[in-house]
Amino acid sequence: MSSLRPTTVIATTIGISIVGFLGYAIYFDHRRRTDDEFRRELKRAARRDARTARSQAEADAEANAASQRNAVRAAVDAAKAEGFPSDGQEKEAYFMEQVSEGEMASQQPNNEVEAALCFYKALKVYPTPADLINIYDSTVPKPVLDVLADMIAYDPSISVRGFGSGGGRKENRAGSAHGSHHGVDD
Repeated sequence: MSSLRPTTVIATTIGISIVGFLGYAIYFDHRRRTDDEFRRELKRAARRDARTARSQAEADAEANAASQRNAVRAAVDAAKAEGFPSDGQEKEAYFMEQVSEGEMASQQPNNEVEAALCFYKALKVYPTPADLINIYDSTVPKPVLDVLADMIAYDPSISVRGFGSGGGRKENRAGSAHGSHHGVDD
């Protein structure tokens, strides 16, 4: 009796595996086409999987939103603790520095909180915050604006009176956070 070569054994094993897989695929397809109860069970399983995925995505989104809320609050509290300049010259230099840093940070992906914090700090020293918000509305990316709106909502010391005369995408959010919604839709 002669022994089998390893390549023959491997080729035979692969061939049997392929035939087995194709056989199961044909059986599954036949059953899917002809058996109503099997088809219903497949649909139920697909709906169940979709429902599970949807609920997991909602839970993840809520966890991310809570995490971002906490990061926003911590950033605002840290900025307040750090303090802001009070001299006119210092305010101007601080403003320019923060806007520059915010612009650079907003260009980087997943850096919304840091970018918004820079814009928030600039907003704190700007003499007319409502005017600056209108400028931000047309120049700052929307994800950063959303985080900035959360920061403004968290810090009631920023006066945004008169905000809304320019009409923009952030008006409703910041305006409603301070009770000065003017009815302009996005």
